[in-house]
Amino acid sequence: MLSISPVPSFSITSVKYLRSPSSSSFISVFPKLSRFVTATSATPNSTPETTTTRVNNAGLKLDETVSVSKGKIRLDSWISSRVDGVSRARVQSSIRQGLVSVNGHVIDKVSHNVKAGDEVHCTISKLQPLRAEPEDIPLDIVYEDQHVLVVNKPPHMVVHPAPGNPNGTLVNGILHHCSLPCVATYSNQEDDDDSDEEETFSDDEGMIRPGIVHRLDKGTSGLLVVAKDEHSHAHLAEQFKLHTIERVYISLTTGVPSPSQGRIDVPIGRDSNNRIRMAAIPGSLSRGRARHAASRYKVVETLAGGGSALVEWRLETGRTHQIRAHAKYMGVPLLGDEVYGGTKSMALSLLQRRVSRSDQEEIIELVSRMDRPCLHAIVLGFEHPCTGEIIKFSCPPPPDLAEIVGLLRRSGRDKVTTKLYFYFT
Repeated sequence: MLSISPVPSFSITSVKYLRSPSSSSFISVFPKLSRFVTATSATPNSTPETTTTRVNNAGLKLDETVSVSKGKIRLDSWISSRVDGVSRARVQSSIRQGLVSVNGHVIDKVSHNVKAGDEVHCTISKLQPLRAEPEDIPLDIVYEDQHVLVVNKPPHMVVHPAPGNPNGTLVNGILHHCSLPCVATYSNQEDDDDSDEEETFSDDEGMIRPGIVHRLDKGTSGLLVVAKDEHSHAHLAEQFKLHTIERVYISLTTGVPSPSQGRIDVPIGRDSNNRIRMAAIPGSLSRGRARHAASRYKVVETLAGGGSALVEWRLETGRTHQIRAHAKYMGVPLLGDEVYGGTKSMALSLLQRRVSRSDQEEIIELVSRMDRPCLHAIVLGFEHPCTGEIIKFSCPPPPDLAEIVGLLRRSGRDKVTTKLYFYFT
């Protein structure tokens, strides 16, 4: 049974900064989105000072006795479940560097099994530096001052350098935009994610680099905030930690979520059958297999006679692939998300029999061209780290998403009479 609870209707109030739609085509395709036009702001009575000390967990020690209900468990998996904020890849690196011992013996094999009663000592290794070069990459800057930068990330752009993506990333472009020198950056994630986990803001020599406070998947488009100084990074990181950042996403799903709005509170952990994929795993918190994850969703519009839906998502937590994993758990994976089940064949099987004959060829062409999950970070709001002002930003979906929504909207054979809950009105 799905762990989904209905929630009352909720709405965005006003937006401080709006990336206005650049053409009438956007307004015609997303008429509800185009109503983000009221501009107001709110400033707290007082600006709290932050005393957050950020660390990258290097040197963090774990001394514990394994306690498992039955059988054995992999050493890297067990350590990952006991240390918060450290990726499994970094745990594995610590093991390979000889920083982990079991019952007094150094273990350098990540797949070593431990059992109840084993004494484990672990020291987390340093983040491994990756050299990032400034690159003249066009950036869609939504807002910028001397402290923060808000960017509209296009689909297919990786946020930060990683072993498989050493250049062409958002960080490379920001280094050039901010006229910063070549710097050492660090990657402590197994893949690109939409996560609240922090990264160090400077390298071991104190060299400043762009502060990536949160990340978006390579295929996800939309808003992302970057800190330009260490104080701003610490302040924003604390807001993410306290879940006070406002983040709203829109997506296209294969099928329509039922009920039409609700809250999914299901832990997310690494999929044991596919290491590049996450999975919603009910009841896994008590077993240390996953981390708490909660998402609120609402059907904004039913499309193509029920073959798809435009869905709004609000995140209470920031786990890797959270929306994608929760959508799959609900049985409505995101359209275009091949990793989580929203395959082209599945989408076409739902859409072809629900659209008019005249549109079927175009539907096939658009779905076949869709090479990313249909997910866009449309709203981002936070307290400015220096002024204390509450600022919000919005930007329209990119052309690939707008085009397919427009076609699905006009091509449904039947009018949808189900009552919809539009937060855009």
